[in-house]
Amino acid sequence: MSLDVPTALLERAESGEVTDAEFVDCVRQSLPYAWTVISQVATDLDSTDGEFTDHAVPPPSETERGQLLRALASDAIRGGLERHFGVKLAFQNCHRVAAFRLSAVGGDRYQKFISPRGQLLNQSPELRDC
Repeated sequence: MSLDVPTALLERAESGEVTDAEFVDCVRQSLPYAWTVISQVATDLDSTDGEFTDHAVPPPSETERGQLLRALASDAIRGGLERHFGVKLAFQNCHRVAAFRLSAVGGDRYQKFISPRGQLLNQSPELRDC
């Protein structure tokens, strides 16, 4: 299961729309490791003038790796996090997360990061099972 949805939030979703704030709070509580990584790259980006920041430290366990994968593989979760933090997220391997300024999307650094070449250059034998 991707998210631990409180009963009250599930009932609201069954009867209509929920807010981004409610959804993002559910993500924060359900996927704490993913939340920490993504909030850190977004915070780091805010404190620089650069186009992007990234986090490339492998998760400490498969549990944390699973949280990161669930957060970034779901369009709804990824989109909610991107709207909340005001960034475009990019993902390589099973752990390298980058936050790009929205103005950098489509630019050279972003295109290099999301390219097949970028993915291939970010491979190593120790990451084969990630």
